[in-house]
Amino acid sequence: MPTWIVLLRGVNVGGKGKLPMKAWAADLAELGCEEVRTYIQSGNAVLRSSQRSAGRLQAAIGEQLEERHGFRPAVQAYSADQWADAIDDNPFPDAVDDPKSLHAYFLAAKPKAPDMDGLSRLPAPSERYHLAGRVFYLHAPDGVGRSRLAARAEKLLGVEVTARNWRTVAELGRLAEEI
Repeated sequence: MPTWIVLLRGVNVGGKGKLPMKAWAADLAELGCEEVRTYIQSGNAVLRSSQRSAGRLQAAIGEQLEERHGFRPAVQAYSADQWADAIDDNPFPDAVDDPKSLHAYFLAAKPKAPDMDGLSRLPAPSERYHLAGRVFYLHAPDGVGRSRLAARAEKLLGVEVTARNWRTVAELGRLAEEI
């Protein structure tokens, strides 16, 4: 049974999209998922599922959330191998010691025509970024909340994204290895 890392976008943020993680874990179990583990309150889960298609798993989770909780956040599912590749491909290994400054933006699809010129005009002098397939890496040592690049990345990439700091990326990878 494949191991999946599932990310929800925009849950439990600013009073919108409230989703208790215990309830979500129970919902996932009802979908037939096993060994479900959630991580923090922002919509992260590691699980096993007999589903072999990320698209079908995402659709089933989205439909269930809408039916049970009255909203449908964006759902992204990555295989354990894809997640491990995202960790291994981190172009800024020197930044992992400050995991709040390093973020991985997980893209809903590989961008067809990202505005690389626009991206190149936005970083602060201390910032670095790299686009690799469906992951956009951003090292923002002065804080992602202050970053103009962080604020505009999704628009310039041209695809929906959900970002996680490196602490979360690493912990989800560790949980995936455990189950």
